[in-house]
Amino acid sequence: MEANTRSTGRLPAAFLTPGSSSFMDFLSEHQPELLPGNRQLPPTQGVVEAPHGTTIVAVSFPGGVVLAGDRRATMGNVIAQRDIEKVFPADEYSAVGIAGTAGLAVEMVKLFQLELEHFEKVEGVQLSLEGKANRLSTMIRSNLGMAMQGLAVVPLFAGYDLDRAKGRIFSYDVTGGRSEEHGYAATGSGSIFARGAMKKLFRDDLTEDEATTLVVQALYDAADDDSATGGPDVARRIYPIVTVITEDGFRRLTEDESSRIARSVLERRLEQPDGPRAALL
Repeated sequence: MEANTRSTGRLPAAFLTPGSSSFMDFLSEHQPELLPGNRQLPPTQGVVEAPHGTTIVAVSFPGGVVLAGDRRATMGNVIAQRDIEKVFPADEYSAVGIAGTAGLAVEMVKLFQLELEHFEKVEGVQLSLEGKANRLSTMIRSNLGMAMQGLAVVPLFAGYDLDRAKGRIFSYDVTGGRSEEHGYAATGSGSIFARGAMKKLFRDDLTEDEATTLVVQALYDAADDDSATGGPDVARRIYPIVTVITEDGFRRLTEDESSRIARSVLERRLEQPDGPRAALL
């Protein structure tokens, strides 16, 4: 299609023909080789070694949802990158955090962003939050062949539902199976430890500030027990990425804000290395 565009100076007919509001469907019909799940991998012995992103956490609070991730990517027992970004806006009112094969995951996020933008331009309205979660499920399912070769992508999706006026969280498995989580969720290698931390600290009446502190506490606990998860690195000024989504839209905390929360958590851990205790009735 690119060669034809250069030779005639016109867009190919495929771009001018009315069709589906799904950008993935458009690619599947006209250039399916561009979809991540359709690529042919060279023959290999065993599982492909590639950088993997690790722990992503989400917490809802009255008025919105917080989605956060650590900054470490690993390749086997080696730290492949210390400051990778794993949390991205999907559109104005939703975000996605990636765990799994880092390169494929970032590519999937970019395709997901295009998918939502394409739908809005074609239909003139935004997809519902439920619809966005379903589109992401379809994309993960299309990557199943790669996942079976060790290149899995398992994101966490969160957003503010304008129809229900609340924050919602969706988790996935490698087959694209989708589950709505209530209150909090985690995915990635450190998720079991992060979930344990959130389970004891979560309340239905958290404020936004309390929710952002809670996710950093959870990531700290994950890093404490999971070597693939990176905790706050004060020396290098590398802190978790923390995002907040409310009726006002998506907002990523600045480095100063993330630093303040991380340093506060670290100071408290000097007195309580295992973290705050759940309240006893």
